[in-house]
Amino acid sequence: MQYIIEGGKKLQGEVRISGNKNSVFPCIAAALLTNEEVILENVSKLKDVEVLIEILKKLGVSVQTKASTLVIKAQDIKQFSLPKDLMTKLRGSVVLVGAMLARKSKVIFYHPGGDIIGQRSIETHLEGFKALGATFKRNNLKLTLLYSNNINTEEVSIFLPEASVTATENLILASVLGGKTVVLKNCPIEPHIVDLCKLLLSMGGKINGVGTHTLEIQGVEKLHGTKFKIGIDYIEVGTYAIAAAVTYGKVKIKGLNSLDLDPVLFPIKSFGVQIEKEQDGIIVSAVSLRSHHKLVTNIWPGFPTDLMSCAIVLATQAKGMTLCHDWMYEGRMFFVDKLISMGAKIILADPHRVLVYGPNKLYGRVLATPDIRAGMALILAALVAKGRSVINQAELIERGYEDVIEKLKKLGAQIESEA
Repeated sequence: MQYIIEGGKKLQGEVRISGNKNSVFPCIAAALLTNEEVILENVSKLKDVEVLIEILKKLGVSVQTKASTLVIKAQDIKQFSLPKDLMTKLRGSVVLVGAMLARKSKVIFYHPGGDIIGQRSIETHLEGFKALGATFKRNNLKLTLLYSNNINTEEVSIFLPEASVTATENLILASVLGGKTVVLKNCPIEPHIVDLCKLLLSMGGKINGVGTHTLEIQGVEKLHGTKFKIGIDYIEVGTYAIAAAVTYGKVKIKGLNSLDLDPVLFPIKSFGVQIEKEQDGIIVSAVSLRSHHKLVTNIWPGFPTDLMSCAIVLATQAKGMTLCHDWMYEGRMFFVDKLISMGAKIILADPHRVLVYGPNKLYGRVLATPDIRAGMALILAALVAKGRSVINQAELIERGYEDVIEKLKKLGAQIESEA
C-alpha cells in the first residue's frame, strides 16, 4: 500500500481522538482472566487490534465487534499455545502471556515480532515470571512457561531492572489471580498501565498504588465481567498537534478527557506552538516556530518515545538547532536519512541522538515506511514538502493510527491511498 501526498496545504478543521492502542492490548488480555463477559468501549479500529482479536478467536474465545466496542467472553480457552504466525506479526501480543499463565497455569508462545522498533528483548518479562514461581523452557524462539502445583503463596517482591511498560502489564496480569501478594517496584506509570489497573479493579481485582511506581497486587480467587471505556490516544493528540503546527494551520483536537496531557503538549508548546484549551479539547496553531534546544524522551510523565519521530519533523521547521535524544530505542533515529533526502539538515550523532537545524524547505520524494511512528513522521514531512511525495509500505502506519487518511482529508490534506 502507498500514500500519495501533495504538500503545501494548511490543515484546518476538527479531528476527534481515538482510543489508546497501547491500552487496548492489555485490556483485551485482561478479558482472558474471567469466564464472564467483558465489554470494552472506545476501541480503535486498527490492524494490530484485528490481529490480537484473531489470536483470541484461535484460543476459542468469543469476540464480537460493534463500531468501537468489543464484547469478549473467554468462557472456555481451548489451548495453551499462542499461534506462532500471529505472534510473530505483533509485538503487543506478548501481553497475552501473563493472562494465559494466570488463567491456564501454562502457556506456549513465540518471541513476538512487529516492526523494526518492535524487535525488543523480553528478558524482563521472563525474569518476572520466574520470580512469580513459573519455570520456563526455551527452544530457539519457542518458549514454554509453567506454574507448578506447589507454587509458593507467600508475598513476592519484584524489582524491575528496567521500567518496561509491557513487562509491568504482563506481571500485573499474571499476579491478579491466585493466593499470593505481589509487590512490583520501579513500575512505569504510563496512562495505559493505569487503564489496565482500573479495568482489573472493576473486575474485582485488588491493586494498591495505582498510578505510582510501586504496585501491590493481592491475588483473588475469581474475577467477574465488566464494562470499561479505553482512555484516549495521547500519541495521536501530539501527532495532530504537530501536524497543525508544521503546516501553519489551525486544528481543533476533540474528545479529550481528564488525562493530564502536559507531558505531550508542554514540549510541543516550547517550539512556539500555540495551544488553547477548550471544554472538549484544544485548538492548535502556529505563527512562527523556534528550536527547543534539547528534546529528550522519558518514561511517563516525560515526553513519550512514540512522539519523537514526529517531533523531529517539527524541529526541521523551527528556527535554530534542536538536539533530539531518544535513549530508549536504538532504531528510533534510523529514518532521518529519508528526511535528509527531502532537504532536512540533520546530523546523526549516534543511534540515540540527532542534531536538527531549521527551518528547512522540504521537497517531495518517494519514501518507504520503516515503522509505525517514523511512517507518520514521513506523512507530516510530506504535508510540509513542496510537490508530491509517495510513501510506500504505508500499511504499517495503519497499525497505529485509526482512519488516518480520512482524518487528514477532513483537515484539508491532499492525500490518497493506493493498494
